[in-house]
Amino acid sequence: MSDMDMSDKPPPIYFMKREGLVFAGVHLLIDLWEAERLDDMELMRAVFADCVAACDATLRSLDMFQFAEGGGIAGVAMLTQSHISVHSWPEHGYGAFDVFVCGEAKPYLIVPVLDRAFRPKQIQVTEHKRGLRFRPEHA
Repeated sequence: MSDMDMSDKPPPIYFMKREGLVFAGVHLLIDLWEAERLDDMELMRAVFADCVAACDATLRSLDMFQFAEGGGIAGVAMLTQSHISVHSWPEHGYGAFDVFVCGEAKPYLIVPVLDRAFRPKQIQVTEHKRGLRFRPEHA
């Protein structure tokens, strides 16, 4: 088949097609700088629940741990659509969040949830399209 014939073929169900591109999902890297309460385990768990709801995902499991009393938190929410993860350094006011989702989930809706909860002075968001297909015949 030619490239022309394949361009109209729908992508596999587990891939997304948007703006003429075919890819597995959106992966956001979200860095919070000069943020507050990054050592609050109860808050972090509640924020993850809010993030899952905000992006319209389905939670499968949540696992978090704290390095020491008042220390950083690492954790991951396993989603039907992939995952949300965190690693925080409260002593530096820094939180690193990853959001990887596929399908109809809306990852950018997580950013205001994190902003309200941790009140960072700066937020940096980088988007990666995972599994990006450059050649339509691979779709």
